[in-house]
Amino acid sequence: MNLTRTISNWRKFRQTVTELDRMSDRELNDLGIGRGDIRRVARHAVNGR
Repeated sequence: MNLTRTISNWRKFRQTVTELDRMSDRELNDLGIGRGDIRRVARHAVNGR
C-alpha cells in the first residue's frame, strides 16, 4: 500500500511540475509563483506541507 501511495504521489508531483513549467513567467507571476518555486509548490500540492 505504501509503495502504491509513493508512486501515486510521485506521478502527481511530476504532473504538477510539468503543468507549472509550461506556464509563462507572467502566468506564474499572476499566481504568485516564481519559476524557482515550482518544485516547492508541487511538493506542497502533493504532501500538503
